[in-house]
Amino acid sequence: MARSELRPVVTLRSTAGTGHGYVTRKNRRNTPDRLELRKFDPAAGRHVLFRETR
Repeated sequence: MARSELRPVVTLRSTAGTGHGYVTRKNRRNTPDRLELRKFDPAAGRHVLFRETR
């Protein structure tokens, strides 16, 4: 199966500076900008903003 360029794999990095990250997919057609999600950072022990890195 070929990987779709419409739904690329993106890495989300914590803005708390802990270096923790998540890997997810996004739909480029619906979300052309960088993805920002509030997720749990186990190193910080709380929910923080995670931003897409390239």
